[in-house]
Amino acid sequence: MKIVFAGTPEFAAQAMRAIDQAGHEIILALTQPDRRAGRGMHLQASPVKVFAQEKSISVLQPETLKQGHTDLQKRTAAQEAYQYLSGIDFDAMVVVAYGLILPQDILDLASQNGRQGCFNIHASLLPRWRGAAPIQRAIESGDDITGVSIMQMDAGLDTGDTVLVGDLKISPQETSASLHDRLAALGAELMVKTLNTLEQGVALTRTPQPREGITYAEKILKNEAEIDWQLSATEIDRRIRAFNPFPGSTSSLNGDLFKFWNSCLISKEQIEQPSSPGQVLGFSEDGAYIQCGDGIIEILEMQKPGGKKTSASACLQTYRTQEKIMQFKKD
Repeated sequence: MKIVFAGTPEFAAQAMRAIDQAGHEIILALTQPDRRAGRGMHLQASPVKVFAQEKSISVLQPETLKQGHTDLQKRTAAQEAYQYLSGIDFDAMVVVAYGLILPQDILDLASQNGRQGCFNIHASLLPRWRGAAPIQRAIESGDDITGVSIMQMDAGLDTGDTVLVGDLKISPQETSASLHDRLAALGAELMVKTLNTLEQGVALTRTPQPREGITYAEKILKNEAEIDWQLSATEIDRRIRAFNPFPGSTSSLNGDLFKFWNSCLISKEQIEQPSSPGQVLGFSEDGAYIQCGDGIIEILEMQKPGGKKTSASACLQTYRTQEKIMQFKKD
């Protein structure tokens, strides 16, 4: 099948590679404009663009697809993208973490002339966790199960009918980074199955999403990163793992801002030393035990200012010899 692919991050690039390896022809890649990143703040191409260039696939990078945008430059780019899409022959459009809203005229274009429409890989079991951050919110909320939904897109926010669904169990040690990788692999596999089914001329079974159980995964903001030690150990543990790799949970010790990358829960019986929230109670071989509003958490991996990720025990080694009481606090 001839595919127009719209996506931006590595999650999308993995699906793009799988579609290409399965023998489908990607004739155009839509991706967001190059962004400045890294210490030098140099312009960097998205993973989707990098793969497209490796395969000599044409790339379009409009800032919006809305032809009625008030900004003349953006409106012109959107109109040019629409005209380009109107002039090429393709069978279906695949959209994965593109980051731009597809307006109705693009959705209509993908369904004209016998085309199959737009299909989206969404990293949740819809209708749970519609929106921007389904992976992080699933971990933060303590979900046991998540998965991938292949959705026939409509104009709503992740409201289209599902055509294929697969689930995964979320482990107690899961971070957003590890869950992202597992869901990306599953999403790529399911999308290839979807396209193979269409290529064989078999009609897809479209299942409308239930009206019950709808939740929204709001975009992760940097100001969510700071740890509130008054919360329970369970809540803090979930947030630390959910915010790895972005934005990374933070807390201050003697004016230094540390990042917390991994943690686990321990039984209250392991340490009997009630203290104020945020206080370091002791150390395991690699970890540090910290009092929470309810319960104790073992921090496993940390990062001090200007340093690299390391075990919590090693990260706090200097403070262990200098401070009788170590107390993490909110800024």
